[in-house]
Amino acid sequence: MTDGRATRRRFLAGSGVAAVAGLAGCTDRLKSLRGGPVDDGSSGNESAENGASDVAALADGVPPLETEYNSRTEYGQPGDSLDDFEDIDAWEITRGSGKADQDVSFDGSQSLRLTSENGQTIVAQRDISETDLTGNDYSFAVRTTTPQNITVNLRVVDSYGSDRVYSLREITYRTPDVGWFRASPGVFEESDIAPTLDDADRLEIRVLHSMDEAEIWIDDLRTHQKPETGYVVLTWDDGTRDFYDTAAPLHDEFGFTAVQAVVPRWVVEGRNGIMSVSELEDRQAAGDQIVVHGTHTSLHEYDDEAELENRIRSDKNWFIENEFEGADYIVYPNNSYDKTSLEYLTDYHYCGGFNQSGNVNTTTVYGFDPMALPRTIGHDLSTAKRCVDLAEAHNQCTILNFHEFDANNTMPEGDYKTFLEYVDTADVEVITFDDLWKLRTDPF
Repeated sequence: MTDGRATRRRFLAGSGVAAVAGLAGCTDRLKSLRGGPVDDGSSGNESAENGASDVAALADGVPPLETEYNSRTEYGQPGDSLDDFEDIDAWEITRGSGKADQDVSFDGSQSLRLTSENGQTIVAQRDISETDLTGNDYSFAVRTTTPQNITVNLRVVDSYGSDRVYSLREITYRTPDVGWFRASPGVFEESDIAPTLDDADRLEIRVLHSMDEAEIWIDDLRTHQKPETGYVVLTWDDGTRDFYDTAAPLHDEFGFTAVQAVVPRWVVEGRNGIMSVSELEDRQAAGDQIVVHGTHTSLHEYDDEAELENRIRSDKNWFIENEFEGADYIVYPNNSYDKTSLEYLTDYHYCGGFNQSGNVNTTTVYGFDPMALPRTIGHDLSTAKRCVDLAEAHNQCTILNFHEFDANNTMPEGDYKTFLEYVDTADVEVITFDDLWKLRTDPF
């Protein structure tokens, strides 16, 4: 059963996107444009009310170097509150351990701290028998000192036992510099008989892991409306010629745009197998979005904050100097980020990520953390098709990642053509980061 479909249509890259003039002089990395309280990602989020298109700040053409506002602050608490975790007694811990933590919270006075040992799954549940959840997506704040081999599921169960599972498959937020981020996972699976969401019985938080111990905090559970259709973002990392020579003609045949995450040094050096500036310009003219991948060193490895900021600033500046219009967006090298890097990244970028997984790892459209999106590695045709199926059935977004066809993290060329044919027949829209960010910042 689906949550509703829309007549199939496609976004034209950049069309209908509101433009706001840049304010390049903004230097306070933790100050919201609206002057509201700031969020340092460590102990709370008191962002200004979001959703207004006047702060979307999507550049019309090449963007300024610095952002107008901190997107994680401005859009930190979307939707409506379902549970603020001020009443922990509403939650029953059926596996693992859990308690209120008044020293660590995302918003309010406390959060729910969950722990387990020896690979035991953690399960916390609460009664929602008088709550109508029809048509909802969800998001919640997450903090963990044990990322990587951990999955966080939100399971909705109706009074008949049917269920729907929303799943964040992996967290690549690096230790030890950990902080909060908002997870808004898409549907991963549901029972053969879809749950009756106006007759829901309970809500479960399930934490699956394969470690000796796990520690995670949950706070600020919220609900969101669904968009009218599903979306697909096709990202290609590193700016390889494999895309230009082989994949691009297929994209052009189907009228699909792509997001290209480019490493400037490799382009400047004329590295073998990497697109030139002129070839990247060709792809931008064809509708692709050229976004920042930057110096190919993991962001969490920088001990010197001045060096980190200079790296982020210099990377974006190269894209501006070469007139690439997607410079407001970033793909983290090696999917690496931590609390400090996020604080600086929001000075220069509005949206990016990722928490990346080899399994289906989708996102809702209106509730994701601007700088901690999830995506799925496009290594397997059947997994990629399932991502599209779920995006279509539940009106969510799947972001898929590719590199080059002879790599083990990218499906073979023949499978990729088959995959694009599959997308073409599905009731989804292929979009860029600009389109996704427009939806996130001006949802209705």
